[in-house]
Amino acid sequence: MIKISNSNYTNFAFLIFFYIINGFHVNAQEKINLDENWKFHFGNASNPDKDFNYSIATIFSKSGAAVSTPIEAKFIDSTWTNINLPHDWAVALPFEYSKNFDVESHGYKPVGGFYPETSIGWYRKHFSVDKADSQKRFEIQFDGIFRNATIWINGFYVGTNLSGYVGVSYDVTDYLNFDKENIIVVRVDASQYEGWFYEGAGIYRHVWLNTFDNLHIPNDGLFVHSTVNGKNATVSIETEVENKNLTAAKGTIYSFITDNSGKQIGKTSEQNFTLSVNGKTTVKQNISLNNVNLWSLENPYLYKVVSVIKQNNKIVDKKKSNFGIKTVRFDAKEGFFLNGKQIKIQGTNNHQDHAGIGSALPDFMQYYRIKLLKEMGSNAYRTSHNAPTPELLEACDSLGMLVLDEQRLLNSSPEYVNQFERLLRRDRNHASVFLWSIGNEEGWIQKTETGKKIAQTLLAKQKEIDPTRTSTYAADMGNEFNGVNEVIPIRGFNYRQFAVADYHRDHPNQPLLGTEMGSTVTTRGIFAKDSIRAYVPDQDITAPWWASKAEDWWKLAAENNYWMGGFVWTGFDYRGEPTPYKWPNVNSHFGLMDVCGFPKNIYYYYQSWWTNEDVLHISPHWNWPEKIGKPIDVWVNTNADDVELFLNGKSLGKKIMPRNSHLQWEVIYEPGTLEAVAYKKGKKITSKVETTNLTTKLVAVADKTTLLANGKDGTVLNISLVDDKGREVPDANNMVYFSITGDAKIIGVGNGDPSSHEADKCENGLWQRSAFNGKCQVIIQAGKKAGEIKLVAKSNGLQSNSFTIQQNN
Repeated sequence: MIKISNSNYTNFAFLIFFYIINGFHVNAQEKINLDENWKFHFGNASNPDKDFNYSIATIFSKSGAAVSTPIEAKFIDSTWTNINLPHDWAVALPFEYSKNFDVESHGYKPVGGFYPETSIGWYRKHFSVDKADSQKRFEIQFDGIFRNATIWINGFYVGTNLSGYVGVSYDVTDYLNFDKENIIVVRVDASQYEGWFYEGAGIYRHVWLNTFDNLHIPNDGLFVHSTVNGKNATVSIETEVENKNLTAAKGTIYSFITDNSGKQIGKTSEQNFTLSVNGKTTVKQNISLNNVNLWSLENPYLYKVVSVIKQNNKIVDKKKSNFGIKTVRFDAKEGFFLNGKQIKIQGTNNHQDHAGIGSALPDFMQYYRIKLLKEMGSNAYRTSHNAPTPELLEACDSLGMLVLDEQRLLNSSPEYVNQFERLLRRDRNHASVFLWSIGNEEGWIQKTETGKKIAQTLLAKQKEIDPTRTSTYAADMGNEFNGVNEVIPIRGFNYRQFAVADYHRDHPNQPLLGTEMGSTVTTRGIFAKDSIRAYVPDQDITAPWWASKAEDWWKLAAENNYWMGGFVWTGFDYRGEPTPYKWPNVNSHFGLMDVCGFPKNIYYYYQSWWTNEDVLHISPHWNWPEKIGKPIDVWVNTNADDVELFLNGKSLGKKIMPRNSHLQWEVIYEPGTLEAVAYKKGKKITSKVETTNLTTKLVAVADKTTLLANGKDGTVLNISLVDDKGREVPDANNMVYFSITGDAKIIGVGNGDPSSHEADKCENGLWQRSAFNGKCQVIIQAGKKAGEIKLVAKSNGLQSNSFTIQQNN
């Protein structure tokens, strides 16, 4: 049993118990979460006095020496801010106008070279380890820090991770104290960007303390893959074993597989091994399974593999991993096949931030966002343009969403090859990952011999680490072959949809995929261009010169088998890249949903053609008092066969629905009810929009109404402003005030307004957010005590709403 106490002014114990395998009590690898009770303070990139003497004090002359800096164990951090991880300090900063393009593209947050006062962050974590565990090995694991993170433990320099996206692990066994507390110190330098979009700042993913025996399976050292033959499969298990004892070691290893109920369904024999000091080996074993359940979009069935090391007939280590069994085929003429079934890739590109919380998403938010995408009909997710958080992949594994997993840069230097290797090793067991991407839009080199050579180096590394998959590259190139495209197995097209047919004609044996398509810009609930407030109409009519509208690309992809499909830019709006505007616009307009996940009208175009659900959506809303007697451009998105439109009971005509398109009517406005009546294979479908009355009350709808009292779970509450008949008022923008009772907390608010400069983070007791076109959002995180949580939403002059959530142990 490992006992960890967090001595950061609150004694908090984690107890990780023995696992039981085959009747044995097992000291298995243990993964202890270290997210709670950190201390945080800003440093300074230009003033050493305000950076705690960091660049003045000599800290690398002697091991463990860090006098007069926060690295020193006796440094007093009692005045620093108490925080829990994940933590994105950028999201809480105010918006600041700048003419600089990079500041603009990062959402006008004061992080980067122009802002030395808010671009360095110091973190300190106090914890204790039981002396009884002093014979174990310990590893600190950071899943993601933005960026350039320098890490110490107990004053000893551990390492520096330059990447803002790929996690890193360090063996810290030699530095741990067992008779007094330990201190992790992290200095995060976010003064340099990696992307051209909002990236956040700080330790925005989980931190873990991993413990294991000297004879063990290293981090990401278990690789599982399968070969399918009819209803049966051979599962190949490759387990790395490492010996950190001071003498040679002998042992045995075996593996077993369980189904999704935990029942053991296959096991290998025990295999002997001998390792010298610091020796490593990889043991390869196979298990045959009958009548396997294939992982699919509809049935994302997951098995579990467990590899076990024994020494002197005692289990000393084990490691487990979920995996799925599936077949994937890329065909240059017929497209993409999953388990032998032709599937069109209906994907979205996404960055990793969300309203209210920036890049620091709790795990439950990953599931929330993937669920929203699946409801729209999306079946694939591109991790634009970086390594995702592991919990995103876990959500995709369990919910049934294919993933195109992307490397940050097309670069073959030791640093970036190492980043790619860490990505490959970490993610190769995930059932959802069907394809790797070695980079995105490297305009300086993608057409050159240099780019080709770099691509070949990365492709060779991918084949070394994961020979079961292949790779693409997201090229903003038309019918051009020189450079990366000469060697990439799957040709990726970023836009240039007009060149796909010509490229296929000239290179008929190379499969191709739309890695980035669409890019219609829309603002939810806005129906006229507004260059003052920086809004664009909420219809599929506006796209940048380099992109296309939804119907321009999807018709081509849907109707041609050689197109495997593609990924829309983007599923959700995100901070930064305020195309086609600048200030006061602080986030993008590209999303099919806004930053809260509220659908825009273009969402219903894709839902019409990406699902078999009955879709019948009318836009715009019908509150136009200033337009009585004037024409309104009405759009209908549907997958029905025909649609008849009625205004206040009078028919405006019936139209046949063209495939992969939409319908339009010009309607002279009068208040009342605009109704669509459609037929789909003989089934009647109706939908309507109505002129509403004034806003009278607030209505809250929660994603989940029951939470686990674990301090990690949470829920999203979407607030609608409605009239006396319960109809959402589509132009209501009232300020909404939130309060919460019970053992839970609000962690963020949003409304989807791309030009809102309101705070995403508020002081306790002062949470508020204005509605934007009838909606706003509040995100709640669970506490640790069972009981009732009550959220109250109020707005001046309106009937308030209280919403109750149950929290259980």
